[in-house]
Amino acid sequence: MLDIKWIRENPQALIDALNKRGHSAESAQSTVEDVIARDEARREHVSRLQEAQERRNAASKEIGKALGAKDSALAEKLKAEIGEIKGFIQNGEAQERTLDKALLDALAVLPNVPFDDVPVGADEKDNVEIRKVGKVKPGPNWVKEHYEIGEALGLIDFERAAKLSGSRFTVLKGQIARLERAIGQFMLDLHTTEHGYTEVQPPLLVRDEVLFGTNQLPKFEEDLFFVPHGEARLGLIPTAEVPLTNLVREEILAADQLPIRYTALTPCFRSEAGSAGRDTRGMLRQHQFYKVELVSITDQESSVAEHERMTQCAEEVLKRLELPFRTVVLCTGDMGFGARKTYDIEVWLPGQNAYREISSCSVCGDFQARRMDARYRKADEKGTHFVHTLNGSGTAVGRALIAVLENYQNEDGSVTIPEALRPYMGGMAKIERA
Repeated sequence: MLDIKWIRENPQALIDALNKRGHSAESAQSTVEDVIARDEARREHVSRLQEAQERRNAASKEIGKALGAKDSALAEKLKAEIGEIKGFIQNGEAQERTLDKALLDALAVLPNVPFDDVPVGADEKDNVEIRKVGKVKPGPNWVKEHYEIGEALGLIDFERAAKLSGSRFTVLKGQIARLERAIGQFMLDLHTTEHGYTEVQPPLLVRDEVLFGTNQLPKFEEDLFFVPHGEARLGLIPTAEVPLTNLVREEILAADQLPIRYTALTPCFRSEAGSAGRDTRGMLRQHQFYKVELVSITDQESSVAEHERMTQCAEEVLKRLELPFRTVVLCTGDMGFGARKTYDIEVWLPGQNAYREISSCSVCGDFQARRMDARYRKADEKGTHFVHTLNGSGTAVGRALIAVLENYQNEDGSVTIPEALRPYMGGMAKIERA
């Protein structure tokens, strides 16, 4: 969430940011004017309330003086005035809550402001490649996509998954199921033992305010799954970013506790609203999938450097698996709602003859911290600062499985297991049809 004080003082900067994100000039102007108008209405009302409360307190003292002077007429007049003021205050407090909500609703749907070095563009075509790692070899004519490989091995079953749950679900069996588990364990071990992240096993069901904290609500409600819980509801996490980042919600941390780095391997659940017709074959876009998430909580000064570090941690996964990839910086039109800057890591899939996203690493500044009320205090200061938050996939396990199957496939239909994963596969070097 953006700072309303900053918006009041820098309305044109927000208009420019919205323009960069694809809003029309008219839309950006009206959006900013609406937010400022709601804030002014709230501030004006609060000022009137404060004046009324001050007058009530002053009138109460005047009643005592009037009674001491035996001026009963003045005392009664003052009592009547206080009665009217109390009525105004009671109604005014309810109105204040309404005005607070109106302002919060307007702020909640404003996207974050991109950094100045983020390329301006409309969509993924305007993203900028910053490095490429590994050689992409021309694919022979026998190269298959991952779902063809898995079905031929008898270890990926989409038909039975559809019977159980419908489209965009998958059943993995045998050594491919084990391979997916191995990939997740390998990533966790790398991030915890070499990259300094603390492993967490978080809840998979969270409250609305937790989803709000990491900006899934209200904007992306249709992308979520919910289950009833008493008189309320709980949401299935679309990514472990949600519970991991919210571990510091409503807390004031000491500056020397930072940075905090968390990682988790969890299922993720997404309705994929709006993705009809996209990636309908195979496992690229699923309602349920596993992902290793990276989350960092930092101070204001460290977040940009932490973003580079996090991206390198995610890249290292693909280097160890010896998978070709490239890293791109997303343009303003393709960047996520809560990010100030995002790097996408795209792994090479020979079956598709294309690079596909396997990780997004984003720095959010204090955008999420304001929604969570997460702060820190420096040792020599009385005041507090909002923490800065970062998140990234380290990486998507299902997509890493796809990349391994396609890059390590053999002409006879078998799949060679990358060296880094063999300890997790009991020393097995190859997956073959039984």
